[in-house]
Amino acid sequence: MSVIKPYQFLPKEKIEHLANDLLRRMEGTPTFPNWPGVAERAVDFLDLGMVWEKIPHQDGRPVAARIYPTQRLIEINEDIPKLQQDFGFAESTIAHEVGHWILHINQDEADGIVEQLELSLDCVTTEQPFLCRDVGERIALNSPQTQADWIEWQAQYFASCLLMPQYKLEEERRGRDLTKWSHLYAIQKDLGVTISNLTNRLQDLGWIYIPKGSKQIYPGNTVRHGQTKIF
Repeated sequence: MSVIKPYQFLPKEKIEHLANDLLRRMEGTPTFPNWPGVAERAVDFLDLGMVWEKIPHQDGRPVAARIYPTQRLIEINEDIPKLQQDFGFAESTIAHEVGHWILHINQDEADGIVEQLELSLDCVTTEQPFLCRDVGERIALNSPQTQADWIEWQAQYFASCLLMPQYKLEEERRGRDLTKWSHLYAIQKDLGVTISNLTNRLQDLGWIYIPKGSKQIYPGNTVRHGQTKIF
């Protein structure tokens, strides 16, 4: 069995369920989910390592982070100033790699390889990192076409659900007007995310709508009793 799971289609509901399951498992532990900083708490809970290292460009493009499954290690690129200057961008990057760990890595197989290595047994291991996250606004998030695009999209959607679960957003929206930028920036600060990640998440949930190229925020497609449509 491979350390990397074969590609499979995952609906949004499934990805969100897995993110919520991780948050649920974190409850009652020293890494109880708390905001801001929930991504790093998830790394600690999963017993993953995380270091800042220089990561070379891939295909001429900068890479924000990568994960080594058999080492249970996430590397963050120290050569990208934005990662050290923008807390929300760093959180999204870390949560993205957590998404790869949950969705795309055979964790038992990775741990088994590590155990064999520690026992000095012959085995096949993967020294190369699994999947690298591009710094830019990746096409995978907007119009995924290849399996690689979809894998990246899945990891980023997981990150969005982990950093901004619906129950937490319900708490944050109380007493606030989601059509006002000042209120959105207040929520952004509370959650420790980027404003673009927040608005994308709220639009995906149908709570707000921002026309392309516009700064005007409109109420989204909501239904009664605080429930939302999931698209």
